[in-house]
Amino acid sequence: MGKENVVSENMKLLLALLALQFCFAGFHIVSRVALNIGISKVVYPVYRNIIALILLGPSAYFLEKKDRPPLTFSLLVQFFLLALLGITANQGFYLLGLYYASPTFASAMQNSVPAITFVMASALRLEQVHIARRDGLAKVVGTIASVGGATTITLYKGLPLLHQKLTQGNIAEEDTTVTPIQNWTWGCIYLLGHCLSWAGWMVLQAPVLKKYPAKLTLTSFTCFFGLIQFLVIAVFMETDTERWKIQSGEELFTILYAGIVASAVVLSLQTWCIHKGGPVFVAVFQPVQTLLVAVMAIFTFGDQLYSGRLLGAVLITLGLYSVLWGKTEERKMEVQHKEGTLTKHLLEAAATEDGRSQVASDIP
Repeated sequence: MGKENVVSENMKLLLALLALQFCFAGFHIVSRVALNIGISKVVYPVYRNIIALILLGPSAYFLEKKDRPPLTFSLLVQFFLLALLGITANQGFYLLGLYYASPTFASAMQNSVPAITFVMASALRLEQVHIARRDGLAKVVGTIASVGGATTITLYKGLPLLHQKLTQGNIAEEDTTVTPIQNWTWGCIYLLGHCLSWAGWMVLQAPVLKKYPAKLTLTSFTCFFGLIQFLVIAVFMETDTERWKIQSGEELFTILYAGIVASAVVLSLQTWCIHKGGPVFVAVFQPVQTLLVAVMAIFTFGDQLYSGRLLGAVLITLGLYSVLWGKTEERKMEVQHKEGTLTKHLLEAAATEDGRSQVASDIP
């Protein structure tokens, strides 16, 4: 019965993580469109977080009203720091990096998140890695394989597998020299800051969730403090009132997608996944979005499919399977250890009780 529960929990976690990566993949495209049509890099995240807070706040209040732990000043400080990392720095650096780079390049840079998270979590002893055991080795090897697969998709094209004519979109993709090198350098710097802040947010969130397990409320507070921080930035950076006006349906769609899907849905899903699987297990699924972006580009824009992308997809699949298997084995071992410890305590208690009964029977 215990094994079935473990498999069921892992299946839910797997589906949630895959849905998360679909949302992320779409957000890369939508954000690039938003920047192309001229939405302000400050106004965009402000509206995004307002929508997310409107959706998450009431749900958190009513659904977790009875289960919500009392708030303390220490918790509020931790919520503020989570917002600074997971909302302000994360979203701000991402938009700046995307402005100078491209969605594919941004997606590729995000594949460093698993490695950064793994190092941070291991250093803080939030993730136990028993390298001598097969489950620990599987997690390490799987993480390396997933990152390697996504890197292969990005850097190695290989031979074309689909015999189709080169479209205008393909030509634009091939011609990466139109952007000045300095811009790509700044894109790398900003996206690295985005990856560091994202990894730090996931690592910091794990211990906070143990103290404050009301996940929706935690996410709502994170959005609230992130919104306040962005508004403070907007006071100095975006004083033109015209930049705050939504002037087209396209702008409205990008803002709604960012607020509803990329913030409300993603933050809730990611918080739940971190609570269930830990920060490293969530981060290791990050390379999936690179594969999804490649597939979306094939069907949406008619991009060419290359053997390098196929090889990368195989590596990602094998890597994720390895990590999933390692995590499953780790949980099974934890369950067996707890059951063994409980059995031992029960036997010791029974032996002690028998000893007492024997002593009582020997007393005249």
